[in-house]
Amino acid sequence: MRMKVLLLIAFTFVSVAINVRSDHELFYQNDAASMAANPLLVPLTLIPGAASKGAVCLDGTLPGYHFHPGFGSGANSWVIQLEGGGWCNTIRSCVFRKTTRRGSSKFMEKQLPFTGILSNKAEENPDFFNWNRVKVRYCDGASFSGDSQDEAAQLQFRGQKIWQAAMEELMSKGMKQANQALLSGCSAGGLASIIHCDEFRTLFPTSTKVKCLSDAGLFLDAVDVSGVRTLRNLFGGVVKLQEVQKNLPKSCLNQLDPTSCFFPQNLVNHVETPLFLLNAAYDAWQVQESLVPSSADPHGSWNDCKHNRANCNSSQILFFQDFRNQMLNYIKGFSGESQTGLFINSCFAHCQTELQDTWFADDSPVIGHTPIAIAVGDWYFDRKTVKAIDCAYPCDKTCHDLGFNGDDTSTTTMTYSSSTRLTYSAGLYMLSILSLITHS
Repeated sequence: MRMKVLLLIAFTFVSVAINVRSDHELFYQNDAASMAANPLLVPLTLIPGAASKGAVCLDGTLPGYHFHPGFGSGANSWVIQLEGGGWCNTIRSCVFRKTTRRGSSKFMEKQLPFTGILSNKAEENPDFFNWNRVKVRYCDGASFSGDSQDEAAQLQFRGQKIWQAAMEELMSKGMKQANQALLSGCSAGGLASIIHCDEFRTLFPTSTKVKCLSDAGLFLDAVDVSGVRTLRNLFGGVVKLQEVQKNLPKSCLNQLDPTSCFFPQNLVNHVETPLFLLNAAYDAWQVQESLVPSSADPHGSWNDCKHNRANCNSSQILFFQDFRNQMLNYIKGFSGESQTGLFINSCFAHCQTELQDTWFADDSPVIGHTPIAIAVGDWYFDRKTVKAIDCAYPCDKTCHDLGFNGDDTSTTTMTYSSSTRLTYSAGLYMLSILSLITHS
């Protein structure tokens, strides 16, 4: 009964909140997009016939995507963006997720603004503006990679089938004629772009130029401030519940356990298709949810540091620097491959391709005077070798860092230092309570 009451309260808050993403995921309002002149709004399309293939969201509804056709020289080029939105790792959290857009197309926005890498304006997206641009919606809770169900809870874990149905749908819409294709994704979608990169390559003839981009998808199997591997516990639940191991590389599974093979640090060296890793060295999501989650800091000794890095003491800064060093160490082998690309900026950010002010704007983050959009384009079109690794914090003054205001018991607002605002509403607070119950 208590669970039903909490679910009802949480859903009520979520229904009136703005831009709420489900548990374990940062959510944001892109002010840069909302303030842009005439932003491109692209309608949602549900995939007909997906249910007959078993490709359904957690609640059994049809999956969907947003598609804007290319034109001119980009008419036969495609960029696919896999949406992010966290994961669900227990029956309880997945049942709740069914009441959000991350688990049901009933709650998905009917149209989305296409900004950043999905923009149709050359001044905002110089290399991909006239490509066919697609955003595939995320409603399975396992980075488009699960394949199981729980009949008692009426849950469908069909991420792999959703991926396949979406690709079949897009191939029928003209993608099979593509001469260039880029698979991209942010956060949980960034992880999905790594998992499905080689599979994406097999959709096309060898004459098609195919590459992949993972934005904020480099999740590390790191120890939090209390000595616990919080993210491993979360990923372990996702893999087991949704039987993700069925769709992980066998070359990885022959060496490591399934949970380890869900971590990008162990996946990237098994990807044969050219792959670009775009990540903040101090990834804001991982700082909040993996390195310093509230469960690891019950007395709030990290609150001042998390809210304002100017308040971090020397040992706290060293902790963040160690995380950056781990990240760079894990990708050493990857970075040595000639076909790979890197843009690791020393920012406290998360997802930089979808937001106009971080992707390509007058004050966008840069490494060596090169913004993200240009770096990705240089790599994709083989104009330059791109292995951009920033100097350590706090040397980069171009970052659009996330700042944290408020406390753990009230509404928390997360703001980019520029124009991107992240608002944690009362709905997320209820999600946090539910998450604590879920993991207890």
